[in-house]
Amino acid sequence: MIKRFVFGSPLDTEAVIEKPEVSLSHIPYFSQKNRSFLFSMNDDDIVYGLGENVRGINKRGYIYESFCTDEFEHNEETTTLYGAHNFFVVSGKTHCFGAFFDSPSRVTFDIGYTDYSTLCVTLENPDFEVYIIEETDAYSVVRAFRKIIGIPYIPPKWAFGAGQSRWGYSTKKDILHVADGYEKNEIPLDMIYMDIDYMNAFKDFSVDKKKFPNLKNTVEKLKARGIRLIPIIDAGIKKEDDDEIYEEGHKNGYFCTDEDGNDFVVGVWPGFCCFPDFLNKNARDWFGSKYKALTDAGIEGFWNDMNEPAIFYSEKRLKSTLSDLQHIEMGSLDVNKVWEIKDMVLGLANNKEDYKSFYHNFNGKKICHDTVHNLFGANMTRALYDFFKRETPEKQPLIFSRASCIGAHRYGGIWMGDNKSRWQHLLLNLKMLASLNMCGFLFTGADLGGFGANVTEDLLLRWYALGIFIPLLRNHSALGTREQEPYQFKNVSAFAAILRLRYRLLPYIYSEFTNAAEKNEMYGVPLGFLFPNDKDALHTEDQLFIGRSIMIAPVYEQNAIGRHIYLPEEMTLVRFKNAEVVEKTKVQKGHSYFYCPLDEVVIFLRKGSVLPLAAPAKNTTELDWENVEVVEG
Repeated sequence: MIKRFVFGSPLDTEAVIEKPEVSLSHIPYFSQKNRSFLFSMNDDDIVYGLGENVRGINKRGYIYESFCTDEFEHNEETTTLYGAHNFFVVSGKTHCFGAFFDSPSRVTFDIGYTDYSTLCVTLENPDFEVYIIEETDAYSVVRAFRKIIGIPYIPPKWAFGAGQSRWGYSTKKDILHVADGYEKNEIPLDMIYMDIDYMNAFKDFSVDKKKFPNLKNTVEKLKARGIRLIPIIDAGIKKEDDDEIYEEGHKNGYFCTDEDGNDFVVGVWPGFCCFPDFLNKNARDWFGSKYKALTDAGIEGFWNDMNEPAIFYSEKRLKSTLSDLQHIEMGSLDVNKVWEIKDMVLGLANNKEDYKSFYHNFNGKKICHDTVHNLFGANMTRALYDFFKRETPEKQPLIFSRASCIGAHRYGGIWMGDNKSRWQHLLLNLKMLASLNMCGFLFTGADLGGFGANVTEDLLLRWYALGIFIPLLRNHSALGTREQEPYQFKNVSAFAAILRLRYRLLPYIYSEFTNAAEKNEMYGVPLGFLFPNDKDALHTEDQLFIGRSIMIAPVYEQNAIGRHIYLPEEMTLVRFKNAEVVEKTKVQKGHSYFYCPLDEVVIFLRKGSVLPLAAPAKNTTELDWENVEVVEG
């Protein structure tokens, strides 16, 4: 049963596509104090959901904010990340329900942080809707929620292949060097990503012709080798006189404005930029049409970035800060003055007051950005999705984004943001997969090896051993960090073998992904969802069922030679080495331990199930999807 409650006069976020009638009764489970909703949790209650967030699959015990944020340095103390996913499930012995707080501005979820027995939801905007979903178990709640928000985006088959990315591939030569490195070491590859380096002065929809003299020719040659080029697009348009895109946007009123109606100017990668007003359909269609400059060169997919939106500084705040700094006298500075200077500079980026200082044209109405902040990135992705639907409706493009909210799952996937080369982020990759699946985001994955910091060979091998089961498989790293392409390491044969296994698993992965998308299921499922009466399963968070047949239990600790696991039923341990099955062993229900060297992958196959394995291939084009070897559980 789903009940819908309306507070104030909310705008339609389009998160929900099957809306029930508005309920006139009091909202169940919660007591209300102004814009805060309180629920008294029992000791055994587990709280699932909230999509892209830190900590465990069970979100109890911490505080989380939904306000899309460019949060490069995230850890356990972080309260908000790149997405805003306001859906959670409370599951316990006496009740089971889900709640979706449909608001496009800041929402805070205090899930036992202030008081371990109290769940408190506080909304900044007085205009919102609440959906309460009552079912018998947590998985049924998720299925019911997924049904009303619509079928997730399904990418093309080739998007499930391996991808290699790095901020720092600056020239055509760099790109070809990566392709050659994979081919020379017999490592399968389907995509190479281009970060901002390919652009002319970091301007959207431009190509530096000195670095990439004939992009179309490069795209064609790589595609002949089974490799697609996937460029990045950012959210800001460079403010530059005589620039055709800027002049068009300015002339037609397609940019967000300040309170006086002037284009709101911020600093991002190219310097002064303007934000397209993605809540304005005309501006959205205009921005989407600009992707054609790259699709005409043969590009078949994009990743949208910096669309929280990230702000390095606003023009007005930069002027004010520089003026204040000039008034600081040279001399001995005490600690208070030093911190004052530091706060002034650090306060330039992603300042909350800046988000309150610009406006959108939403259906002819002027709306402050702060009240609709979480819709910005989703509508940038929608601009790209709608462009492809208009231009090439017969093709499936690759689309994924950094920022998102509930509903954006229909337009593209997301990656899990700018993580680090940390063991805790490897484990977070696993946990976030399940939470994002609950909110409709199936095509997702983390930057394998970590985007920031310097990865080690063992961490990268363990991350690939997890990553080959995640839909979006992309190795991505930042400029200035250690190069982390698999062929950069001594044990290159182990990387090659693990990635060959990914391609052998693709018939299963793709089948289970599409089944989950079309039937409101999850692709990465917590043990407790399938075994809700098993206490050990309910509290196991470092293992997941992937699809209907297999369970994974990745090794995620440095120097570990194996790990403890819990099996909620008898299963078959299947061990892979060199992408071949080298062991099949029945393992009884309960707690046990298995060894797993760095060059091996271990999975657990459910009783009576089968796992199809394709023959190894160097890319998805050459993969035989039909003739498969079958491993029985």
